[in-house]
Amino acid sequence: MTADKLNVCFPPELGAAVRDAAAQAGRPLSSWLAEAAARKLRAEALAQFLDDWEAEHGVLEAAEIARAEQELASEPQ
Repeated sequence: MTADKLNVCFPPELGAAVRDAAAQAGRPLSSWLAEAAARKLRAEALAQFLDDWEAEHGVLEAAEIARAEQELASEPQ
């Protein structure tokens, strides 16, 4: 696998928390950060999709959101 090396800076408290979280997960720091970044990108893509969908179809109603949450909770992980 090829890697794109990046240098990142965090406030000291956040850096310590990230290192601790990766250690607790038993994962190398770089893979923990890569997974976190991928999750953030998916969340932002979903938010954009929902914004676009609502612009075309109207705001989702509470009942629709509750039904989606229920269906997602019942899906195997």
